[in-house]
Amino acid sequence: MDSCWILGAGRFGRKALAALSRKYPEAAITIIDRDGNAVSDAPAALRITVVRGEAMDYMAEHLKPGQPVPEWIVPAIPVHVAYEWIIRRLAAEGFRAAPLAVPEPVLQRLPNVFRGEGGAIYASNADFLCPDNCPEPEAICTHTGKPRPCSLYEKLGEVSAPPFRAIVVRSVQLAPGVGGYRPEALFDTLAAVRKAAGPVLLSTACRCHGVMHAFEVWAAGC
Repeated sequence: MDSCWILGAGRFGRKALAALSRKYPEAAITIIDRDGNAVSDAPAALRITVVRGEAMDYMAEHLKPGQPVPEWIVPAIPVHVAYEWIIRRLAAEGFRAAPLAVPEPVLQRLPNVFRGEGGAIYASNADFLCPDNCPEPEAICTHTGKPRPCSLYEKLGEVSAPPFRAIVVRSVQLAPGVGGYRPEALFDTLAAVRKAAGPVLLSTACRCHGVMHAFEVWAAGC
């Protein structure tokens, strides 16, 4: 890893910073948080830049094709970052978007579902609290020692609920307990949403955990 943005400097953001700076001590890490002093105790030798501000505002302003972007983005704030960024980008491009309810048949096919704010639907292979340092092995659950029932990012991508189109941003493990994705994954997802001829089920997921939003997009004036 050469560079990354960490969105948020709360418990999970600080954990991500500690894990990534240990694993990639030469990486340039930018951490964005409303509290500019949130990581003031980080070792001075590390290449850490702290930006004071709202993480989603920073994403909306700086994550654009043609601008300098990091190699990885690590979301550590309590919102569905991919969804929020895409909605903002669509609005900036003259599109309109309306949230929709995730269809009940979809919810019935997902494991351990619970509802969050703003229409967010969370799903998980785990009905327990996962260890902070889980290395996300390919087939076996670290906690139970049993085979994982599915790779959730695959299951969410295979959801069939016409007229909805399922689109998934895969979260890749960068260090034990720390996931992220490349900016290109968001750019590709934005392009897929623009082309979707109908409502969308947009998810971000790793092998075990995921979040989903349903919405519809159309050009302004339509």
